[in-house]
Amino acid sequence: MEEIRVRFAPSPTGPLHIGGARSALFNFLYAKGAGGKFIIRIEDTDLERSSRESEENILDSLRWLGITWDEGPDNGGPYGPYRQTERLGLYQEYTQKLLEQGKAYYCYCSEEELEAERQEQMARGETPRYSGKCCKLSPAERTKLEEEGRKPVIRFRVPENRDIIINDLVRGQVVFESNGIGDFVIVKSDGIPTYNYAVVIDDTTMKISHVIRAEEHLSNTPRQVLLYEALGFKVPFFAHISLILGKDRSKMSKRHGATSVVQYKELGYLPEAVVNFLALLGWSPVGEEEIFSMEELKEQFALERVAKNPAVFDMDKLRWINGIYIRKTPVERLATLALPFLQKAGYVSASPTPAELNWTQLVVAALQEKLSTLSEIVDHMDILAGETVQIENEEAAQILKEETFPLVIKTFREKIMSLPELTPDVVKPLLKAITKELKLGGKQVYMPIRIALTGQMHGPELFYLIPILGKELSLKRIHSVTSQAGISID
Repeated sequence: MEEIRVRFAPSPTGPLHIGGARSALFNFLYAKGAGGKFIIRIEDTDLERSSRESEENILDSLRWLGITWDEGPDNGGPYGPYRQTERLGLYQEYTQKLLEQGKAYYCYCSEEELEAERQEQMARGETPRYSGKCCKLSPAERTKLEEEGRKPVIRFRVPENRDIIINDLVRGQVVFESNGIGDFVIVKSDGIPTYNYAVVIDDTTMKISHVIRAEEHLSNTPRQVLLYEALGFKVPFFAHISLILGKDRSKMSKRHGATSVVQYKELGYLPEAVVNFLALLGWSPVGEEEIFSMEELKEQFALERVAKNPAVFDMDKLRWINGIYIRKTPVERLATLALPFLQKAGYVSASPTPAELNWTQLVVAALQEKLSTLSEIVDHMDILAGETVQIENEEAAQILKEETFPLVIKTFREKIMSLPELTPDVVKPLLKAITKELKLGGKQVYMPIRIALTGQMHGPELFYLIPILGKELSLKRIHSVTSQAGISID
C-alpha cells in the first residue's frame, strides 16, 4: 500500500480560521494514525492579499495547537518548494503540455464580453457557462487580438457529455455532469495559475494520497478530476468534511464566537482543549467518552466516523471542555499561562519578581476549580485585591453577630502576626490549631475568618486565600470589616 500523505494548504490572507484549524487537525490525525506524513503547503497565489505575516500567524497557530508537520515552507522536504509562488516554473511546464495537446487554449474575451454572454444565457434560461468561442481562433486572429493589447487567460477544454464520478470517503458517490461546467480558466492573464489548476499539480508532485478538506471545496472537485485525467495524473482519494454552523444553524461567524485560533489563545483557552473540541466537530468517537488527548485522538480518529451533516459550534461545550483541562493542568504550567492576564490587569508587573511569580501560583491554585477560561481569572480578583471589604449579604452580616466572632478573629490575628511567613503549608495547621485551642467546630472558625477577610460566604480555600492576601492586607481587611460592624477585637 502506498504511503499515506495528506496536506493542509492554507491561503495566507489572514489568521488561521477555526474551520481551517479543524481541517488541519483532521488531516494531521489521519496521517499520524496511519503512520503517514502531514504536509503544509502555502497557497499564496493571491498576490494582493497574501502576506508572510499571515503565513507566520497560521504556522504559529498550528504549533500552538500541537499540530506538527513533516514537510513545509519552514522545514522543507523532498517535494518542495512548499509555497505556490515558488513553484510557478513547474505550472508553466504542465500548461505548455496542455496547450500543445489541444487540451487548453488562449482566451482573449474581456470581462465585459463575458458578462454580456452570461446575461444572454440567463435571459434564455440557460445555466451560465463560457461558450468556448476562443477555442478555435486562428494564429492570425490571436495575433490581431494581442496587437489590440489584450492579455489572454488560458482555459481548460472541458470534455462534453461526461459524468464525473467522485467516490468521496465521507459523502459517498457524488456525480457531476461535465456539460454544466464550461471551459474554465487555469492560468490568469498575469501568468498566475488558478486554485483549481495549481492544486492538482501540487498534490500530484507532492504525492498526496488523500485530500481531506471542507465541504465547500466539493464543487471544485469535478474540475480538478478532469485536470488530473488530462495531465495523466492519478486521482487521489477525496474526503469532504462538513461545514461548521453556529447554534442557530447558520454558517459560523463572529456572532457565534471568535473565528480565529489566535483569538481563543487570547481568551485563555488551552490548546489541548481547543483540539479536543475541534476533533468532536463532525467526528464521532466510539463510546460515550468526550475527553481525549492528542495521542488518543491519533489512535481513534477514522474517516469512517466523520459525519456528512454539518457540525454545530457550541461555545458552552468548548468552555466546559476547557474547564476540565484547566482542572487537569499542573498549577505551575497554568500559572505561566495565566500570568499575561494578571499582568494586563495590573496585578503583576511586566517583569515579575520571584515573589510575584509565587503569588501568581497561589492565585491560580486558589481559583483553578472555578475557571472555564484563563481570562476569567481577572473576574475573580476582586476577592483577592483591595484593602476594604463589603459584607456580601444579610446572611454574612449575621456571622459578625455571633458571640464567638470577636474571639475567633482576635485569635486568628494574633497567630498570623506571630508567623514569619504565610504559606498554604503553614496556614492549614494554623487554622486547625485555632479550632482546637478555642474548642470550636471548623465552620465556627472558618466562616468568621472568611467573612472578616472577604465579606463573602464562599470563595477560595482559606489556606490559599490567606497567603495570597498576605499578613498586611489580611490585617487591613479585618480592621475594615470589624470597624464597619462596630466590633472591637483588641
